[in-house]
Amino acid sequence: MASKNAPPKGADVKANGYPNQTLYCTNLPEKLTKHDLRSSLYSLFSTYGTVLDIVTMKTTKMRGQAHVVFRDVHDSTQALRALQGFDFFGKQMKIVYAKGTSHIFAKLRGTFNTPAAAQTNVSSDLQKSIFSGPPGAIPTQSSATNGEAHGVKRPRQDESDESDAPMDEDSDVPMDQSSDEE
Repeated sequence: MASKNAPPKGADVKANGYPNQTLYCTNLPEKLTKHDLRSSLYSLFSTYGTVLDIVTMKTTKMRGQAHVVFRDVHDSTQALRALQGFDFFGKQMKIVYAKGTSHIFAKLRGTFNTPAAAQTNVSSDLQKSIFSGPPGAIPTQSSATNGEAHGVKRPRQDESDESDAPMDEDSDVPMDQSSDEE
């Protein structure tokens, strides 16, 4: 008996993976900005079905790659077949099914759990006092330093005319015949 997630007979599983709503696109132009790449991919892929999300990152590891999330597997399959090898800004796009499902489906259902690495609940005493205390109980900088005065303005030093560089009064050229007025 075939399992529910088994690929259909004759599908090239090694090259494309299991049919999925998310497509993994590689060999994309690296010179485009993130916004331009996302909007171009959206306009290209949305002709094949409802696109829920496009994930692009410009890190060195993920440059030139994107994930396109469709609402239906049927739509993603149509887009994969139609756009495989498509000339996208001078580069031949390579498209396969993504290995896993997108988090957007769990978020839409309301069953999304943040990954364990993001759930670290280490909070400092300052965070506890800010978020657990009543409004207006945010500790100030002076109370955090045991009453020492901070930010006290220093008195201004008296300026005298003697501190400026004296003018050279031994010049032979009169003031009205200076060199900048030629």
